Amino acid sequence: MPIESIVPDQTPKTLDAWVKLLDSVRLPVPQTSYERVNAAIADSRRSLRDIAEIMQSSPSLVLSVMREANHHTNSSIGEPAESLEIALNRLGLARTAALLERLPALPEREISPALRQLQLVSQHASQQANGLFASRLARLWQEIHWGSLLFLSPLWPLALTFPKHMEEWELRVVHKGESAPKVEMELFGVRVLSLCKALAEHWRLPDWVTRGYHLLQDERRFLAQALHIAREQNSLRQQQRLDEQPNLRRWFNQPANTVLLANGLALAAQVGWTSPHVRRWQLLISLYLQVGIDDVQQLTHQQAASSARQHACHDLFHPAEALLWPWYQRRRHPGQIAPPPPSPQALSTWRKLCAELLIEPSPFTNAIHLATLARDALVACGMQRLLLLMTDKSLTQLRVQQLAGVPTEAASLVLSIEQSKLLQRLMSASAQLRLTPENQAQFSALLPPPLRALFRSEHVLLRSLSSNGRVVMLLVADQGAKPLTDISVQAFGKTAQCIERALTAFSNRSA
Repeated sequence: MPIESIVPDQTPKTLDAWVKLLDSVRLPVPQTSYERVNAAIADSRRSLRDIAEIMQSSPSLVLSVMREANHHTNSSIGEPAESLEIALNRLGLARTAALLERLPALPEREISPALRQLQLVSQHASQQANGLFASRLARLWQEIHWGSLLFLSPLWPLALTFPKHMEEWELRVVHKGESAPKVEMELFGVRVLSLCKALAEHWRLPDWVTRGYHLLQDERRFLAQALHIAREQNSLRQQQRLDEQPNLRRWFNQPANTVLLANGLALAAQVGWTSPHVRRWQLLISLYLQVGIDDVQQLTHQQAASSARQHACHDLFHPAEALLWPWYQRRRHPGQIAPPPPSPQALSTWRKLCAELLIEPSPFTNAIHLATLARDALVACGMQRLLLLMTDKSLTQLRVQQLAGVPTEAASLVLSIEQSKLLQRLMSASAQLRLTPENQAQFSALLPPPLRALFRSEHVLLRSLSSNGRVVMLLVADQGAKPLTDISVQAFGKTAQCIERALTAFSNRSA
């Protein structure tokens, strides 16, 4: 079954529906890893440990084997496999080979970048966990290693099936500081932590994974208390305060917490090493290991470099790169970076389409014909999401005439002009409004809710167009929620003028 065939038309809105959908996703495996593992299974000289080590290069394959092994273990009589070697032993090589045949194998460049980026975070977390904790808790290194690698695995199928949702979540929550519960309910209809915990339980992942999500949901008070103590600069005073709260000390010193600490750090480092989130996780690690914060920073940087040597890919971001940047520089989200200007070929197409709009007498047979060419011209000048709406005969409603880059359901959108003061202003005379980070809070709230839902962005252009003295069309466009490029904004304005002239010529021809 192709991966695309399991992607639904609409986002699930309940926890059960999400678990059912994500459980059905078969994660792709890089072709090179697939072939190496197949060869190792067929080689009678290879031990299960050898095969497990080879499989580690593909987190998707590790998850698939662990899920399969735990699915075939009766939950009433057997504990979930805590390591890949145990999982392979339970499955046996024949069933492992059969499982491998059912998984899609693709060249790495054809696998979703969103999925590969998230799995790179998991590999970085595993390296941090091994370097920081495994040597100190040697008897538990298997639980630390596999738990830290699989902690974020419930998000992997989500990144594959809904990469735009994940990208928007990161932009709004991590980079813009919006409320996580609010954003998650808008995008997913459920809390992400609840979904991760439910999926981890459904897959029967290692116990430390599930306990980490339980901690984040139900024991955040303990985590906050530990962080408060971790901020104490005197190590002796830290220990005294922990001794004063034995329940907190016992809770915080649980080995299972190492999995959460490593993943929290790896996720936070995606933004930058000087972010407050990284600082919090480093303070907690410092308290857990009972070593100074300077030593923890040095250790975490060393582990990041080790991870980059093993896992870095040229088209993915690894936090070790940021160690070479000026210290206070942070990674910007792709949604915060303006897209490149239109190519010479695109601009040539744009000029040709604008010239067609200016032909007189009007060559258009109907309004749809005109709107289609107008849409193509706006796309050619760099607009990635676009609505062209036209008024009805009574001038009280706007109906979508053409669209690009937005869900097809938007084609049935109808906006009442009377119910929006902003629309009333735009439709009273030709005008242009450019939403920016500075005025977005002021004007976004005035947008009709359907438009606000389609264009969740701080960078949007709205332009009303007139014909023979009355406004008949509204353009709404952006560049995929990214900052607008100057050349595209200028071309948008010139295109709007061409469309206005085309509308007037068409109207006079009809008359």
